[in-house]
Amino acid sequence: MDILCYKDSYLKQCKSKVSEVNDYGVILDQTVFYPGGGGQPSDKGRLKIDNNEFVVKNLKKIDGQIVHVIEGPKPEVGLEVDSIIDWDHRYKLMRTHTALHILCGVIWRDYGASVTGGDMKPLSGRMDFELDQMSVNFSKEVEQKINKEIELSRNIKVYDLPRDEAFQIPDLIRTKINLLPKGINEIRIVDIEGLDLQADGGTHVHNTSEVGYIKMTGHQSKGKNNKRLRIEVSD
Repeated sequence: MDILCYKDSYLKQCKSKVSEVNDYGVILDQTVFYPGGGGQPSDKGRLKIDNNEFVVKNLKKIDGQIVHVIEGPKPEVGLEVDSIIDWDHRYKLMRTHTALHILCGVIWRDYGASVTGGDMKPLSGRMDFELDQMSVNFSKEVEQKINKEIELSRNIKVYDLPRDEAFQIPDLIRTKINLLPKGINEIRIVDIEGLDLQADGGTHVHNTSEVGYIKMTGHQSKGKNNKRLRIEVSD
């Protein structure tokens, strides 16, 4: 399956052909939907044929195939459908994912801490870092720094590199554990110019100015050398 959002996160719909139907939903020859991964939830939306619509609740990987999960009747194999994402949901996740990369970039640059975990929902998320301690003013200090990066309107580029070439980039993997499977020969790179460059499979905005305002909403210790930071994104 060709996953078009890996090349263009702003693509809202495409023509697809139903290649397989199962108990959960349908498999398409190509899709505009993000399948989920790296802490980012999958897209939701609809498949449309003339006046008939099929609601896509989410996407799941089942038996090695990416399935568009549909409740009730499903389009038949061989039919051409319009695949249409819920753009409001997608764009909120794009802004949130980029916000978390900004947070990650600042924490790495200024505090030298690796990521130990993360999760996100539309306009909110959290990241865990390998930090031994946080000062009383740490959260406010970080909030000021990450919003400065938004004000700088840094461009964001997404591109692929051969695995051997990609792993010559220092600090490409910011997670404590390298989660990239060995079988991946092309590594997708997300580059917030001048701040953060990482291997990443999610969807992102084109410029940090699109994110909005990032508010630190909480911080807590999750054990020795593991601290959690929570954020919310607003216009």
